[in-house]
Amino acid sequence: MKKPSDNRIDTILTGAHLRRTAPRIAVLSVLFDAAAPITQEEIAAALGRAAPNKVTIYRTLETLLAAGIVHKAFLHNRTWHFELAHNCTAAQCHPHLTCTNCGRTHCLPDLEIPMPQTRYRGFIIHRRQTRLEGLCPKCSKM
Repeated sequence: MKKPSDNRIDTILTGAHLRRTAPRIAVLSVLFDAAAPITQEEIAAALGRAAPNKVTIYRTLETLLAAGIVHKAFLHNRTWHFELAHNCTAAQCHPHLTCTNCGRTHCLPDLEIPMPQTRYRGFIIHRRQTRLEGLCPKCSKM
């Protein structure tokens, strides 16, 4: 029997004209279950012993990135964090908050931060990603 997310994964892969392969299904399943952006290493850890090798996970992420299904949410400690791209547009990624106490990162898809002008002092802005730091609700109650 298929998990509920399997139908969504099939629809997403079909819509992007991508074949339904075991690594793509596995990576997307982990990303569907993730509450926040995760690293390639965290994807492998979530898959456990059934995880494809690191190169396969990397290539799978690159394919899903190129198809616009997944995006690089932010870079932290020289490591990219990935998530499904459904809450973002080509020009803007929704904001993320990393708790300075517990270290967890939270998605804030409903927080609206205005997009800067496309031209600012000679700069041309193509895409905006916002990563905020502060306390999450759990840590702010301590």
